[in-house]
Amino acid sequence: MSARLEKTLALQFKYLGDAVFITPALRALKEPRPDAELHVLVAAEVAPLLEDLPWIKKVWALPRTRGQARLRESWPLIRALRREKFERAVDFGGNDRGAILSFLSGAKTRLGPVEKKKLLQKFCYTQMVSTDTLPPSWVQRHLQLLSAWQIPPPKSAHLEIAADPALAEEAAKLLPDGRILCHLGTSQPRKEWPVARWQEFFRLASTAGFALAFSAGTNERERQLLAELKRGQPDIFALPPIGDLRLFLAVLRRARLVIAGDTGPLHFAAGLGVPVIGLFGTADSLLRSAPIYAAKQIVKGGYCFCDEKGLHSANCQDAQPCMNAIRTEPVLAALLHLLAR
Repeated sequence: MSARLEKTLALQFKYLGDAVFITPALRALKEPRPDAELHVLVAAEVAPLLEDLPWIKKVWALPRTRGQARLRESWPLIRALRREKFERAVDFGGNDRGAILSFLSGAKTRLGPVEKKKLLQKFCYTQMVSTDTLPPSWVQRHLQLLSAWQIPPPKSAHLEIAADPALAEEAAKLLPDGRILCHLGTSQPRKEWPVARWQEFFRLASTAGFALAFSAGTNERERQLLAELKRGQPDIFALPPIGDLRLFLAVLRRARLVIAGDTGPLHFAAGLGVPVIGLFGTADSLLRSAPIYAAKQIVKGGYCFCDEKGLHSANCQDAQPCMNAIRTEPVLAALLHLLAR
């Protein structure tokens, strides 16, 4: 009788964009044992980001409503997880939901990051790493967490996701060839480049001969950003709202280059292998997200009042927001440099 394959479950329950940052750590889990099974448990809305990666055995999609347990709906999936008999589980998020599901998975060894006062996590995990010892960069944080299992870093720490090739034809109808896609919105307005700057950049890049397209999220606030942009610059090419994440990934895959703030679409594009330029202003963005990118892919903002005062509001409290300090000329220079390569 052949030996039973080792099974590992990885969990991540955070924001949509954060899921891409675990992919280097997932490769680190897989590379030493290509024959072992790697399963991933994420919120249902996150699953499309990982489902087309061939080296993940299965992506488990859990229905999620923020602030609600929904245990009755989740229980069939939890029972199916337990039947897999995982040898170990690692929770990259370290929040309550991930800790509880790690425990309920039935994995013998359960690893997770723990803050000093988080008693629930201390109960749910069998192995813990203090968050005080982990670096702020999301990618390096996840890789260092795995060092508790003596797992070395992967051959490459690049982000990696995949788009469904079956949606390529539909995506082509939305985004013409050769367009540079500029994404206006983020989940936190303080991380957004002002609309006036986008208008100025459109004029500058168009004069330089670049064909741009603009997009925003499906929520009302982000759609208003796009509407404001069009009022000031009626001739821009704007994508319609795309509520299907799978289709949006296929559209991103077509872009010649993607420019955005610290937001999911920027990281999705990087994971798809599309050239990107990230607009980073807040210290939080520069410490956590920006380190995965090369210097030529980053354009930085200015001094951030919110960071100094320890303000974590989604909206900037400064009269001169740090993102406003990003001028259009350095963004065009980064664009010229990347596309000249």
